[in-house]
Amino acid sequence: SEEIVGQWLAARPGSRDKTTIATKAAFREQADGSRRISNDPDYMEATLDASLSRLGIETVDLFYAHRLEPGRAIEEVAGEMGRLVEKGKARAIGFSEIAPTSLRRAVTAYPVAAVQSEYSLSTRYPELGLVQTCEELGVALVAFSPVGRTLLTDTPFGRDRLDEIPFLKGNPRFQEPNYSANIRITDGFRALAREMGEPAAALTIAWLVAQGGHVVPIPGTKSVAHLGELLRGMELSLSAADLDAIERVLPVGWAHGDRYNEAQWVGPEKYC
Repeated sequence: SEEIVGQWLAARPGSRDKTTIATKAAFREQADGSRRISNDPDYMEATLDASLSRLGIETVDLFYAHRLEPGRAIEEVAGEMGRLVEKGKARAIGFSEIAPTSLRRAVTAYPVAAVQSEYSLSTRYPELGLVQTCEELGVALVAFSPVGRTLLTDTPFGRDRLDEIPFLKGNPRFQEPNYSANIRITDGFRALAREMGEPAAALTIAWLVAQGGHVVPIPGTKSVAHLGELLRGMELSLSAADLDAIERVLPVGWAHGDRYNEAQWVGPEKYC
């Protein structure tokens, strides 16, 4: 992916100044092919150097710790990542899937620009403190999987497509009986979107934007048509009545099944 972005930038002189580029590191491959979480300073810097080489640039706008290494103090990690900013290799640092309390500790060592977390109408866990803490500290909350891994779109993945994607094939929300229940519930959301004359994906992006100016959705797509729907969501301004209507069809806690299975939960910090 970084090589493709690098090729795109190289073919378009001046485009670097118009883009925000982020990358992250923490999953270190072992000799046996497995991966472990590592925030070792030398490893983090070497990984960033490799990213810069693939991108063909001298600095990234944002460098994340993809996961926090168990047993390593986040203050230490933030401080070491801050030194990469001082070296000119990154303009800011961020963390992914950390608890609000960890964020408070991290900012005592070095300014944190962003925290990446799954956040959408199907995953509202961040409302247990992360949304609020980010706003208080002036930290961007970068919401990944904002359309619920297609559940919150007009064309959710069918059973045959799910079987082709290992992550979703083993994900509790996409296994029966949860999958059928989630499709049935989100059918109501799709119906609401049609009544409003908007794509379901646009509506869910607009809902996220309405949660605060510090919330930044980062959807992904391979489709130009779907990209248009996502961009439409950034333009939409939802009224209080619109937000109430969405809340009625997708109230907090509606989703059947956890967002991760046991193996997928290795790394993200839980909080309450």
